Amino acid sequence: MKKYLLTGLMVWLPLAITLWVLLWLVGLLDAVFASFLNGLSAVTPESLGPRLERLHAIPGLGVVLVFSAMLVTGALVSNVAGRWWVKQWDRLFTNIPIVKSIYNSVKKVSDTLFSSNGNAFRTALLVQYPRQGSWTVAFQTGSPSGEVASHLGADFVSVYVPTTPNPTSGFFLMLPKADVIELDMSVDEALTYVISMGSVAPGAQASKIPVSQ
Repeated sequence: MKKYLLTGLMVWLPLAITLWVLLWLVGLLDAVFASFLNGLSAVTPESLGPRLERLHAIPGLGVVLVFSAMLVTGALVSNVAGRWWVKQWDRLFTNIPIVKSIYNSVKKVSDTLFSSNGNAFRTALLVQYPRQGSWTVAFQTGSPSGEVASHLGADFVSVYVPTTPNPTSGFFLMLPKADVIELDMSVDEALTYVISMGSVAPGAQASKIPVSQ
């Protein structure tokens, strides 16, 4: 009976976690949309109140509208006029005390992670951490630059070492290129390997090759 229970758990657990994450995401976006409707109802005529309330009752509408808004925004900022408005938006937020520090930090990270020509999380690595002789999977995030690069030299690489089973937290390290091993596995395979605590091993083999810059 124990064997059957564990087998059934292995079948249903991935599906249950996936559904839980999706439902959480839908709930989050619906909550954002509900907050927007509450703010909108405060500045619109009372005659529109019942219509706004009906929108509250439609489940998943926030997901559709947020997705549509992001799609339309992306299309608009792809032209010259849209990029001009983005520059004005950036200029506004970068001149507000306190807000500018948060906004600039988040913008730099998002530009690095989601840029199509960036290096962040494009390569899976094998590094020795937290001590010599102890190995773990890491991800290349780029190369040291600025003042840090002037102290370290050119033969270093910036890496992110994720924690298990939650890869959203981890450690940022700068290691000599000679001390890291670039893996043939994809980033998705490496993440699966980390999240599964090594129980789901990809088939690619590691080889010591130069790390991309």
